[in-house]
Amino acid sequence: MSERLAATRDAYGETLVGLGRMNKNIVVLDADLSPSTKTNLFAKEFPDRFFDVGIAEANLISVAAGLASVGKIAFASTFSVFGVEKGLNQFKQSVAYPNINVKLVTTHGGISVGEDGSSHFCIEDIAIMRSLPNVTVIIPADAIETKVATKAIAEYHGPVFMRLSRPKTPLIYDEGYRYQDRDLNFKIGKSVTLRDGNDVTILATGLMVAESLQAANDLAKEGIAAGVINIHTIKPIDREAILQAALSTGALVTVEEHNIIGGLGGAVAEVLVEEAPVPMIRVGIRDTYGESGPWRELFAKYGLTSSDVAKAVKEVLKRKIKWR
Repeated sequence: MSERLAATRDAYGETLVGLGRMNKNIVVLDADLSPSTKTNLFAKEFPDRFFDVGIAEANLISVAAGLASVGKIAFASTFSVFGVEKGLNQFKQSVAYPNINVKLVTTHGGISVGEDGSSHFCIEDIAIMRSLPNVTVIIPADAIETKVATKAIAEYHGPVFMRLSRPKTPLIYDEGYRYQDRDLNFKIGKSVTLRDGNDVTILATGLMVAESLQAANDLAKEGIAAGVINIHTIKPIDREAILQAALSTGALVTVEEHNIIGGLGGAVAEVLVEEAPVPMIRVGIRDTYGESGPWRELFAKYGLTSSDVAKAVKEVLKRKIKWR
């Protein structure tokens, strides 16, 4: 796993500035957290296109919807726990239902928020947002993918929820969105295959993609060939890639920094039960609340390390044999 580190929220803030220079219709809103969400970079260069609504997340969404309704591309940002859980009714009624061009890009998702503690964790946001019609849900795997994803959602017309993280985490991709000398094309609704394997396929999203790649490397030393697919778009889910992985390897493991109920694991299970019911195990937060602490220690406590992923792979392989 790469030792190059960068925060997805930093990449988001920097990319917004570049987009603002190219498109005067882009406006950015925040709810008194711009130094943390990094929208302060946009505010510094384009103060006339930046709106801080204060600690009023519901209003954040309503104002963004109003600006989008008159032709602006509105990026609204705050922490995930506030933007999703406090702004949900406004997002549903004023953005999702009328299909308004608002991009809710939240930072501090999952439990990697760390020492801020349980009150600031959001491990339900994926489940909540993917249940809303018209809403696209994206979780970049690293800072470089965040850059291309931010550009992609700026060009896409319609409601988007994109979830980012707080800490600096390993870079998976090289600049220009390259992986192991391959030029990649970020496409909303399509996954990225990072590693081939014929024994099992690991489907991961967000920060857990790096953990999954490490797990695959460790498993290879034991003779287990695990494929790894980055599911950066949770909705619309890449059904074709999921079904191909299910049919080619016969066993899947989903990995996410989210409650195992309703997130990536739930989305993948919905596809499998309808078309290819192969054995599957969900790695994630097991229907519990988190607590304050260094995020790496929290990952270990709540079963989100590469070792936990490898353990799940070995377990699902046992079920694969029995199922067949």
